[in-house]
Amino acid sequence: MLLVLALLAAAAAGPLTAKQPVQIDGEAVQGGLLFGQAPVGSQVSLDDQSLMVSEEGRFVFGFHRDDTGSRLLEVILPDGNAWQQRLTIAEREFDIQHIDGLPDHQVTPPPDTLRRIREEAAMARRARDRRDPRTDWTAGFTWPLTGPITGVYGSQRILNNQPRAPHWGLDIAAPTGTPVKAPAPGVITLTHDDMYFSGGTIFLDHGHGLVSAFLHLSEILVEEGQRIEQGELIGLVGATGRATGPHLDWRISWGNVRVDPALLLPPQPEANDGDSEP
Repeated sequence: MLLVLALLAAAAAGPLTAKQPVQIDGEAVQGGLLFGQAPVGSQVSLDDQSLMVSEEGRFVFGFHRDDTGSRLLEVILPDGNAWQQRLTIAEREFDIQHIDGLPDHQVTPPPDTLRRIREEAAMARRARDRRDPRTDWTAGFTWPLTGPITGVYGSQRILNNQPRAPHWGLDIAAPTGTPVKAPAPGVITLTHDDMYFSGGTIFLDHGHGLVSAFLHLSEILVEEGQRIEQGELIGLVGATGRATGPHLDWRISWGNVRVDPALLLPPQPEANDGDSEP
């Protein structure tokens, strides 16, 4: 598994120098998230997109599942000079599953349901559109719970020859009521007890447009606007919404770019009984 090491602190990446004024941690890969440190007062852009830069010179950006080719990262340093690095995006293989012979209502929801889906999608977009200068993502990410991995980022189903949206999260199976803990600090920006697809849902904003979503929860234990620290209890595993069994679907987005949570994590810790979880 590819692992991306979060930028824990500027010192952890080593001092910036005149020869290497910008530090980048992470891999340019489909679904990958990269963390940067530039001199204070720098301006950063990815191709033509300006990136948020913290007062300490930190920034973050990611690549979509289907991104290909290369991107130009440019940093205008405080002295006016430009630092550039071209990032070639490594491609990955994603599992594609074809399922045919389903009833039409299981492939295309009825109009009333479609209206509800659109309203809930707009609610989620508004939460993801938030741009907060906090840099809570510098704390790194930990497992929100441990258990068998039953779904991975980027996989996709084609139902009756109609492609569905890819799966954007990491599915971790666990019994209903299992505690879900915050993988990184942040602020709760959305809670909903019963979304059509995701059921009990929490959005946790880590700053700079980086947002974790926790889906299918049986209970929500936080409120919108609440400050959350890494490891704090936020909800309980469930099977709400469109779920075939109890599990946590954990997703991360950078703005409208969905990235792979698994790339941010170390191997799962050993289970309490001494056996290693898959």
